[in-house]
Amino acid sequence: MFGIVRPCRHRLGEGLKTQWMAHLCGLCLALRRDHGQFARIVTNYDGLLVSVLTEAQAERSDGWRRTAGPCPLRGMRSASVAQGEGARLAAAVSLVLAAAKVRDHVADGDGLLARRPVALAARRVATSWGRAGARGGSAVGFDTAVLVDAVDRQIGIETLAGPGTPLLTVTEPTETATAAAFAHTAILAGRPGNAQPLAEAGRLFGRLAHLLDAVEDRETDAASGAWNPLTATGTSLVEARRLADDAVHGIRLALRDAEFTDAKLAHVLLVHELRTSVDRAFGTASCGHAHAPEQGGPELYAPELYGPPPGNPYAPSGPGGTPPPPQPPHRDRRGLLAGCLVWSGLACTCQMCCGSYEDPWTREPKEGLCQRCDCDSCCEGCDCCSNCCDGCCCDGCGCDCSC
Repeated sequence: MFGIVRPCRHRLGEGLKTQWMAHLCGLCLALRRDHGQFARIVTNYDGLLVSVLTEAQAERSDGWRRTAGPCPLRGMRSASVAQGEGARLAAAVSLVLAAAKVRDHVADGDGLLARRPVALAARRVATSWGRAGARGGSAVGFDTAVLVDAVDRQIGIETLAGPGTPLLTVTEPTETATAAAFAHTAILAGRPGNAQPLAEAGRLFGRLAHLLDAVEDRETDAASGAWNPLTATGTSLVEARRLADDAVHGIRLALRDAEFTDAKLAHVLLVHELRTSVDRAFGTASCGHAHAPEQGGPELYAPELYGPPPGNPYAPSGPGGTPPPPQPPHRDRRGLLAGCLVWSGLACTCQMCCGSYEDPWTREPKEGLCQRCDCDSCCEGCDCCSNCCDGCCCDGCGCDCSC
């Protein structure tokens, strides 16, 4: 699953995490239902934003959720998942863009795709996905031709680009494609007045996705000799960061101009998590909580406010002092063979990827790979941000977290 918006479940909180997973599973199941089992491989984190935006604008009804049966990727648990036109649009867009990505890799001869038989099979898959995406888009009133045209123009622009070419010339096709997809969510939700601000948000999101992809691949592309927009146009990382920050700010302003029924999840993903994505790509941290406190204010990360005082907290304070607390009982370890059998069962149900489980040998509680995150300390100890999705969303609450 690829994408630049990869939210941490600890930052989302339980409620928004459940909603986010509902859209992710809804996209996956819409791909399977409309386009076959293999199409589920194009499930991606950014594609579900289309489903999130559609539901955020729509009037509440019982038709936006359904209960899905047990799935190995959920640790064989059932779940409430998103359904409807938003999920179907997300599936169509994901298929068309995935087809374009495959064709791009074939053209570059990346990895195994440099071999002719593999490249031929990949082209057939890409063609099939492109047609399926077009059918899916047509079913919800969306013409995927704008996506295909953007991809075709991208190839020509990259061929002609060189030192001095404005970077935004290279990102324009991606901006156009995402703008069209975001704007159509307003049509599906019955809010045509939102089409313009969401098109602007989509345009900037496309720019940001292109920029961050270029930043993250810069060193790898240089080593392999692959084309990279930053290297080709001579754009510095400083300028790329400026454009990325402007895009995040513009998306926030565009979302303010749209009307939503419930904007909490959309706001967190497209404002807060996008900021985190930019910091992750550039290897920086921009959270205001780590900055120096305002004059006269407390030091937010002062050790006396967060964490125990220096020294051993369990050391006796004098005669008759408090002894250390008893250690928890040691859990019995499994033997080699028993642990291997348990490991096989966990692997078959994918709980080691997407669930919570006990270590097959030590029995220590662990989180699956999908549950792990790169949590920063941005909102630890800050009630304003931790309660962001309880209503304030950092608008006017005085929380300086660069949102």
